[in-house]
Amino acid sequence: MNQNRLSLMNKRFTMLFTVAAVAVMGATLFGSTYSQTQISGQSYDMSSMDMDMMDKIRNMGGLQLVMPQAFAETDCGVLADSGRNVVEFNLTGESVSLPIMGGESYNAMTFNGQVPGPTLRVTQGDVVKMTLTIPADEITGHGNDMHASQISALAFDSVNPGETSQFCYIAESAGVFKYHCSGVHLAGMDAHVLSGMYGIAIVDPANGYKKLMVEKTSGSGEMNRVFYDADALEFTLQFNQLYLDENGNYDMSKMMAHQNTATVINGMQFGYTPNMAHNLLVKGDVDTNFFLVQPWKGLELKQYQSQLLYVENDQHVRLFIENQGNEPVFFHIVGEILDRVTQGNRVQSAATETWLLGGSQNMIVDLVFDEPGVYALVNHDYAAIYSGGLGLFVAGDPFNLNPTLVEKGIISEPVASYAYVLGNPSDAVPPMGLNSIAHPAINIHGLYTDDVASEMQASGLIPLWEVIPVVAEILTAES
Repeated sequence: MNQNRLSLMNKRFTMLFTVAAVAVMGATLFGSTYSQTQISGQSYDMSSMDMDMMDKIRNMGGLQLVMPQAFAETDCGVLADSGRNVVEFNLTGESVSLPIMGGESYNAMTFNGQVPGPTLRVTQGDVVKMTLTIPADEITGHGNDMHASQISALAFDSVNPGETSQFCYIAESAGVFKYHCSGVHLAGMDAHVLSGMYGIAIVDPANGYKKLMVEKTSGSGEMNRVFYDADALEFTLQFNQLYLDENGNYDMSKMMAHQNTATVINGMQFGYTPNMAHNLLVKGDVDTNFFLVQPWKGLELKQYQSQLLYVENDQHVRLFIENQGNEPVFFHIVGEILDRVTQGNRVQSAATETWLLGGSQNMIVDLVFDEPGVYALVNHDYAAIYSGGLGLFVAGDPFNLNPTLVEKGIISEPVASYAYVLGNPSDAVPPMGLNSIAHPAINIHGLYTDDVASEMQASGLIPLWEVIPVVAEILTAES
């Protein structure tokens, strides 16, 4: 699908760098009409400025070339020999066509053929060696702004098609951090990011995460403090928006007016809603919807078929959440309380219902699902919910499927969550860290190109589009 539409996609992308490029480049370089307008609108006394210095800046190409260096070592050779652990993070910037709801597609920009890009996970104090490669046939250059770094922005400069660039930094601060394309010398950065070029870096604390304390009442009403080990089952949730015209191209005018065409979690609208397997297991019929919203339920969708998020009851769950987009995120789980919210290395709240994230803001949520059930995760902005900002956690065995699954021989004994049968979606599962509980199984799900999905299948991940028919045959067979 992606290869067949590449030539058409290349033609469509020629419009991406018109208004956006002119506006942002004007803001970047001195001497443009746009920047002069900005300057004159501020309260500076231009007559008192050193005009010779202003001329020198113009002649050098603008502010970009005279930005001060950060006070940090960035030489890869020096850092590689520093005795610190070195983690290599290799990205390829490429434009592809990816599906959206309704059977259409849009012109996406990606890191490594997926949206979001791969999750980088390191330990505080590690050296990150970041390499960005742009294929020769890519239509534009790309950069990579790593928010986990504290180095000069000059390192994030764009890489031309057919070239490779590398920089290194020390992951000094623990937390969740955004990375994203910096455009072409900053020009068109909004188009690149909002078309899919973003991801996160998780920097685990050097001493690991803390235990989770949850206050609960006993049957007699007494208050108890329950402590959960620092190890947790982990998920990543990255919120964003799409601003598209009728041809699937990024529409800057819609972005400027905050009129998004879709709200996405990990690149997909309603990506974590039931599929045909859940209809079969719960309703006994693949064509009878288990849930009101099921836009991604066909086997032919393969890696794009929606999946649910499975957890055990009374299990420590850790969520790494990033707002990659242009709109606020009011994160909420219907029926649950966020037991602990951490930003950076500080606990911000305990036992709260909803937490607000602005653009390029993140948090770590720790919680425990006490009772079996289905719990909706939402951006509690109703417009965001209706346009795709919704998914489902399933805790324990709320539909009492264990007896049926055991009887039919699908499992040998009752399981604590359906992840043992269907697996958790790969795009929501981060790499293992210091205090990670391994997922029972992982299936192939996400906004991936077919090549990326094939590589995942070859690595042993579960292709549910092959598994579901087998499960259906077993469940419908005569005993």
